[in-house]
Amino acid sequence: MANKLKSQGIDIISFAQGEPDFDTPENIKEAAISAIKKGFTKYTNVPGIPELRKAVAEKFKKENGIVYEEDQIIISNGGKQALYEVFRTICQEGDQVMIPTPCYVSYA
Repeated sequence: MANKLKSQGIDIISFAQGEPDFDTPENIKEAAISAIKKGFTKYTNVPGIPELRKAVAEKFKKENGIVYEEDQIIISNGGKQALYEVFRTICQEGDQVMIPTPCYVSYA
């Protein structure tokens, strides 16, 4: 429905699944192609590439004034994985979790 309204020129904010409404930026496409050509096609370390974790920590310090160590940063594959990791970290066997509805599609 949201796509239909958008195609009619109606300005809406969709709360549907997280599909970007813009094309992948050229620099990201080029970086992906370059990485594939260099053989970066395998799984990374579970918490993420160390250089990326370091860059994220530096970004938080420089732009936000928040200090994190590299080992406090975890890079996820997206929102689903991040939420899964959070719940796996804080929930113990037998815990009850309340999820409001309507909810994110993956919770169902």
